[in-house]
Amino acid sequence: MKAIEHLKTINAHRRLVRKGCFRVGLYYQGLTHDLSKYSPSEFIVGAKYYQGFRSPNNAEREAVGYSSAWLHHKGRNRHHYEYWFDYSSEAGGGIIPARMPDKYIVEMFMDRIAASKIYNGEKYTDDMPLKYYSKGKPELFIEKHTREMLEKLLHMLADEGEEVCFQYIRKNILWNRPGTRLAQYLENRRKIRSK
Repeated sequence: MKAIEHLKTINAHRRLVRKGCFRVGLYYQGLTHDLSKYSPSEFIVGAKYYQGFRSPNNAEREAVGYSSAWLHHKGRNRHHYEYWFDYSSEAGGGIIPARMPDKYIVEMFMDRIAASKIYNGEKYTDDMPLKYYSKGKPELFIEKHTREMLEKLLHMLADEGEEVCFQYIRKNILWNRPGTRLAQYLENRRKIRSK
C-alpha cells in the first residue's frame, strides 16, 4: 500500500484544481473539491491500487471488475457528469443525463486540467485534457448543454491556452457571480505585477 504517495497525489491535484477555480471565482468549489477522496471508502482503495501515472480507480477496475472508490466518489461530487443521472419524467424514458449547473461544468473542466497535469508532469500540454476526454466517448452519458460547454472549453484550452480560456469563463460563463468579479480584479492585479 502506498498511502503517502497517494496522499501527495490527492493534495497536489486538489491544489491545482483550487488554483484554477480561484482564478475564475469558484472559491467554494476550489476549497471543497474532492474532499471525499480522504474518506476511508476512497482513500484506502486508492492507496492499495496507487500507481502514480494514472487513477487508481482504473487499476481497481481491472483487478475486480468495477471501482468501489469511483462509485463512492461520483455519487458525492457534483463536478462529475456521472453524478447527474436521473429518471426521465416521460413514461419509459429510463435513466437519462441531467443538465449540470455551469459552476460544476467549470469545476469539472478544472478537474480535467489538474488530472492531466498530475499524470503527465513535465510533458503536459494544453491539448491533453481534450485528448483524454475524447478517449472516453461520453456522448451517450452526458447531457447536451453540459457536453457542448465542456467541449468548447477543452477545445479553447487546446487551441488558445489557459489565459484566454479562463478569461472567457470569467466574462461569459460565471460573469454574474460575486466571486468572479473578485477573481477578475485579482487577475488584473497579477498581470500588472508581472509586467
